[in-house]
Amino acid sequence: MKPKIKKILVIHGPNLHLLGQREPDVYGRVTLEQINSGLKKLAAKKKARLAIKQSNIEGEIVDLIGKMKGRFDGLLINPAAYTHTSVAIRDAIAASGLPAVEVHLSNIYTREEFRQKSLISPVAKGTIMGFGGKSYALGLEALMDLLG
Repeated sequence: MKPKIKKILVIHGPNLHLLGQREPDVYGRVTLEQINSGLKKLAAKKKARLAIKQSNIEGEIVDLIGKMKGRFDGLLINPAAYTHTSVAIRDAIAASGLPAVEVHLSNIYTREEFRQKSLISPVAKGTIMGFGGKSYALGLEALMDLLG
């Protein structure tokens, strides 16, 4: 029997479309397009299918997560600034009942005090941070392992 192809929703939060030009000393020089390209290659190797979205709008992210059930097997999310502020995204992830892996390019615990608290981590299966663009690949690997 052929293994089932896993469907993963990847969500990039606010301002991540500016990667490569925004604060390269913090986020590196990798672009969102490069991250997405790497994720697609890794997904193909892992027999997974990705839907990739970027949004600066909290409600759009909540809607995407709310429509996951029955369509996706898991979520890879970098909530970006919403990490520290969005109860709505946190609640949407919890309500989905699907495994989520939270990723961050930088290590939030080495940043400003207001960035050192994640509202998302308690509802994620795990969090990977501090490895630049590689955080996404590590997160996808972890999520695929969780999905079996």
